[in-house]
Amino acid sequence: MRVAIGCDHNGLALKNSIINLVVELGCEYEDFGCYDSGSVDYPDIARTTAEAVVSGRFEQGILICSSGVGMSISANKVKGIRAALCHDTFSAQRAREHTDANILCLGGWVIGDGLAKDIVRVFLNSQFSGGRHARRLEKVRELECDR
Repeated sequence: MRVAIGCDHNGLALKNSIINLVVELGCEYEDFGCYDSGSVDYPDIARTTAEAVVSGRFEQGILICSSGVGMSISANKVKGIRAALCHDTFSAQRAREHTDANILCLGGWVIGDGLAKDIVRVFLNSQFSGGRHARRLEKVRELECDR
């Protein structure tokens, strides 16, 4: 699996930890920034990461900011993205199984390193269930506006 990963300056420490986990899980990744603690604008990172996922170059994405909210809102503006902000493993599993989420958003100031790794493991190892959820997902796609 190929994973696109990005963060703002508030998510840098957690992103570096998550990258180690992604490698441990045998996934390939590309780091879309940021790369140091200097202030950056989270919408810029969210956009480039989300566009990389939508392009098909990556199966999944992970975005991290202080709360995860800004990254989630920004990524979801990109047509074809279903970014899910998850603070627990149950939400991560449901995001994949029921909504076929393709980007996981995390809050680096909200959850600790251990829980974040558990969430990433569940997200990357869960699959879309299809069935009745496919019908609902199609309705979500119909809500997207052409840009």
